[in-house]
Amino acid sequence: MYLCFCVKQEALCRIISTLANKNEELQTFLETVNATLTGLQEESCKVTSELEAELERLSSALDYKGVELRGAIEEEKQRKEAALQKQLSEGKCALLSCEEMLNCANKTLMITNEEEFLKAAKQIKERVTMALAFRLTTRPAVSENMTQFMVDFSVERARLQRLHFLPVPRAPEIDAFSCVVCDNTVMVVWQPAEEFLVDSHTVSGRIESYELEYRKTNCNSSVRAAGEACWEKIPDIRETQVTITGLKFDYRFLVVRVRARNKAAVGEFSEPVAIETTAYNFGFDVATAHPELRVQGDTITWESQGVKGHDPRLKGKENMSSSRSATPSPNKAAGSRSGRDRFAGESYTVLGNQEMSGGCHYWELRPLADWKSYSVGIAYRASLGRFDQLGKSTGSWCLHASQWLHSSLAAKHNNRAKALDWPLPQRIGIYCDYDNGDLSFIDVDRLHLLHSFKTKFSQTLVPAFTVWCGGLSVTTGLQVPSFMGKFLSTSRSFSNLSQQIDQSDPQ
Repeated sequence: MYLCFCVKQEALCRIISTLANKNEELQTFLETVNATLTGLQEESCKVTSELEAELERLSSALDYKGVELRGAIEEEKQRKEAALQKQLSEGKCALLSCEEMLNCANKTLMITNEEEFLKAAKQIKERVTMALAFRLTTRPAVSENMTQFMVDFSVERARLQRLHFLPVPRAPEIDAFSCVVCDNTVMVVWQPAEEFLVDSHTVSGRIESYELEYRKTNCNSSVRAAGEACWEKIPDIRETQVTITGLKFDYRFLVVRVRARNKAAVGEFSEPVAIETTAYNFGFDVATAHPELRVQGDTITWESQGVKGHDPRLKGKENMSSSRSATPSPNKAAGSRSGRDRFAGESYTVLGNQEMSGGCHYWELRPLADWKSYSVGIAYRASLGRFDQLGKSTGSWCLHASQWLHSSLAAKHNNRAKALDWPLPQRIGIYCDYDNGDLSFIDVDRLHLLHSFKTKFSQTLVPAFTVWCGGLSVTTGLQVPSFMGKFLSTSRSFSNLSQQIDQSDPQ
């Protein structure tokens, strides 16, 4: 009996819970309907007010145009009236003069004295010759014709009769063939949608602006995969193209879509287009980092530990030079640390985590404040030992910069160094063409080729960095920049010297 009561009580509780949920759902629904109704009333008042304002502006424009056209007719009428009134006045004067001379001539005919007759006849002849009646044209100066001011507003009237509410803009169409990818910028070009018909008449709304959205992806699809970036927006575009700048090409594709906006509304997005944005991306292989290097994101910083963290047998030993930390020698520290790939000793080095086995690659770096010495370049990962320093073996090439004691810049390979007569750069570009055996270092701020190695790569390569005192910030995801074109031919002139350095024996 008690069990049956509990079951029924539990069932009733479920019913109460269901009713409570339904009650809350209905309350939310009613609030939504009321809010929608209020919004509908407000929106209706808004669009009605805008309609009245547009009609008032249209009426004002018609009134203004009517005043302008009436003014033109009245101006022409007054001009012609003035010309005709002038002719009337001159004609009346000529008529009076002519009547006077006629009377005078008739009187002259009655003179019997020959001498007086001849004298009077001569005077009449002179007056007739100079008379206004014989110099006045007898044709009206202007005509009564005003047909040039006839109007026919049937076309405009038909357009007014076809006045309609603004349509929602159709989706533009991205012109994938006209889109350009260059120097980590993407220029997107699109075509406006064609006008469409309503009741057999063309309907269009003036496009006020466009809105473009883009996002990075590794899929040639508009479907967003988990972990991929969300859409980023560029609003208020006034032309049918836009250039997206400041991009890091850390994904294979950039998916773009665009929509139009007029006064009425914003339209649907165009079909997304995936634009290929391939570039060389890598991070730091933390497992290779020297214990005194701190890797964080895209930066490497040197943090001295002194003798702390090294082999216990080396405690208390100091280097002769104050510019070096107390570090183990290669002969005494080999195998004394866990993680066999980690650099040790005086090789304050870390490698990149993406190999290069073909193609062209480009990345950049900037030294951080208060740096003292660094090297940047490439190396055969398999042939670089834990204690090897960049540029001192046949399997590594680097640019070395130092401002410890004095400033210096040098290109190093196979334990040979070539001093470079150039100020210390603040932004260095590294270009590697694996297939052609080219490695170039560029002062990006001054667009100057610092040095170029010419060799033949035989193993997979990785970026390599050495830092002592200070740090480096590395930028990846960069296309090979267009300015490299002018350096590639220049670098050929250094090939003989580079090959001599590559082939020389260590001292």
